[in-house]
Amino acid sequence: MKITLFIPTYNEIQGVKVIMPRIKKEWVDEILIIDGNSTDGTKEWLEQNGYKVITQKKPGLLAAWWQGFETATGDVIIPFSPDGNSVPEVIPVLIDKIKEGYDMVIASRYKDDAKNDDDTLITGIGNFMFTKIINILFGGQYTDALGMYRAFRKELIASLKLDNSKNEIFEVLLSIRAAKRKLKIAEIPGDEPPRVDGEDSRAHPGFWGRFKGGLKMVSIISKEFFKR
Repeated sequence: MKITLFIPTYNEIQGVKVIMPRIKKEWVDEILIIDGNSTDGTKEWLEQNGYKVITQKKPGLLAAWWQGFETATGDVIIPFSPDGNSVPEVIPVLIDKIKEGYDMVIASRYKDDAKNDDDTLITGIGNFMFTKIINILFGGQYTDALGMYRAFRKELIASLKLDNSKNEIFEVLLSIRAAKRKLKIAEIPGDEPPRVDGEDSRAHPGFWGRFKGGLKMVSIISKEFFKR
């Protein structure tokens, strides 16, 4: 089983300097970095420290994800955030768990004693609510259906008919369709510390960004439910 650690970067210089030295290269078979044309020295620092960096072809975080998925050579992909939200030491735990035969293993921010220090009141309520809805409608048993930090078999992209044509939130769609198919899914506790640079989320920045993200999740859940 070959493991790809996929890391999208865009102006992450503070984060990569702190986080990347904590990742042991022997943990995985491939470290795949897709950089979205950083201007703060992120790409240069990574290359100077021995990492191969691929320049992103199309703008946007989701475009970086899909370029990473298409480029990855591993049987298993682990998306990883270098801004401090993803704890490097969880990587070998995810790998050990998926080697037990699971299709997907999520580093849950709400399982057992895990802590999500990056949560606000709004995101905490939203994560809880949407996870519960996904569990009820699609038969999931998640504590964290929305978390990005997870290991999953690359073959799921094709078998669950996931694609980038509709600009959907990948991790949400993956959680829903994996639950619908009754795949073998596990969770492990995984903290989400604050970002190293203290900035807001790139995926859904600010109140309106989170509001729009929530509306998008409602749309995804509705379409998947009525597709049954």
